[in-house]
Amino acid sequence: MPHSWTMAPSKQAARGTPGPDASRWGATRWGVRKRSTAAAVGVVALALLLGGLVLLVLLHTSLSRATEATARQKALDVIAEMADQDIEDARTYIVGTSHAGQFVQLLDAAGIVVAASDPVVASIPLSAQRPGPGQIMIQDVSGLPRIDDNDNYHIVTVGAGSGSKKYAVVVAQASQIQADTISTVAWFMLGATPVLLLTVAASVWLLVGRSLRQVERIRGQVARINAGRLDGRVDVPPTNDEVRALALTMNTMLDRLEASDTEQRRFVSDASHELRSPLATLKAGIEIAAADPTGAMWLHMKDVLAEETNRMSFLVEDLLTLAKASDGGLKVEQKDVDLDDVVDQEIRRLRSTSRHQVSVDLVPARIRGDGRRLAQVLRNVLDNADRHALSRIAVDLHTTGDRAVITVENDGDPIPEADRDRIFERFVRLDGSRSRDGGGSGLGLAIAAEIVAAHHGTIRPADAPPGLCRFEIALPSPEPAGESALSLRDSGRQETTQGSGRL
Repeated sequence: MPHSWTMAPSKQAARGTPGPDASRWGATRWGVRKRSTAAAVGVVALALLLGGLVLLVLLHTSLSRATEATARQKALDVIAEMADQDIEDARTYIVGTSHAGQFVQLLDAAGIVVAASDPVVASIPLSAQRPGPGQIMIQDVSGLPRIDDNDNYHIVTVGAGSGSKKYAVVVAQASQIQADTISTVAWFMLGATPVLLLTVAASVWLLVGRSLRQVERIRGQVARINAGRLDGRVDVPPTNDEVRALALTMNTMLDRLEASDTEQRRFVSDASHELRSPLATLKAGIEIAAADPTGAMWLHMKDVLAEETNRMSFLVEDLLTLAKASDGGLKVEQKDVDLDDVVDQEIRRLRSTSRHQVSVDLVPARIRGDGRRLAQVLRNVLDNADRHALSRIAVDLHTTGDRAVITVENDGDPIPEADRDRIFERFVRLDGSRSRDGGGSGLGLAIAAEIVAAHHGTIRPADAPPGLCRFEIALPSPEPAGESALSLRDSGRQETTQGSGRL
């Protein structure tokens, strides 16, 4: 039995033999240029085909109607000449108005030719139809074999009466010209169609290719942009079309990617720098404590190590909060929150640790939000004020329209106008007092800004009298100020402060 040799699939792949999917998809997959050209040619060809068919049908119908109308009118004119039984006038009219391509006969009731427009049809009737007076019969024939004429004719037979006698007027109108005209138009369209399709194909090929060259240039420029050169941009063509819009959109996207990459690199660098200090302290403290066999050094170092551990824990928590905010994952609860209670609790916490005078002016205010996150905002802002105040801090909560506004003032150095936006960036410290040793990581205000934005509010440094630094936090309030105050009083809750009372 002869052996049949087959190649394993792996060997086929190694030799580059296209598989079934490749032959079905890869070999028939065209680019945009070919698809556009083929689609344009197909659409134009279909339009020409349908338009040509409609044109030929309309032309045939029009010529047929014209031929029939001419023959009918000729027959009626002959009948009009037969008025008053004047057959001679009809015969004279038939002979006098004869022309090529038309035969006219006047037949009596027996089918004998009484008058004819041409001697070749003077003896033999052209049609066997015999309509009654006033009737019209029509027929198309492919030739007149009785006179050896093979052209197509349109025959109209009209019945007439003259006194007691009956006659029939036969008009044979040549329709070969009609067929020749339709044939000529059809051949012209058939010959012109390939030329028109080639013109369309060449035009679409060139126009699409010209547009795709710009797209290909943009694609090549984008392909050369990598993580090492995110500052690269694509060329914007001087046109006012979709390719220009694509280039502008691509450059905008690259701007966002570069800004995001720069921010991410700076964030990682700053975070590493911030974590290096407590880690170095912990490492050194552990090494020193481990080198002391008596254990006395551990008792001396444990408070320092615990403080650095807490500091690093807070820093990592802040970094995680900012990372969630950057990814759109900072979630806030939507509950009714008595904002004056939140402010009051944070003021009590601040008074227990601050050496400065703290004054407060609160009015009842209720909002929708996350009380825990709002407390974190106030804690960060108040700690920042406590860090830079000289002797006093003033906090005010009031409502205006549909917003609740918290104002925090301290008598420290005001924030320069040029730095009012920059202070909400991560790891930003404006002066030497805002150092790591002073307890600030440069993340508090950045976190506060993200949380306030998640509540659809605003936080900003506001204008203040000379010698004061002021922060203003505005949050949307679902209730007008009067209704909020009334609901809080009706609940029977004992307010820490009402109106403009001071704590």
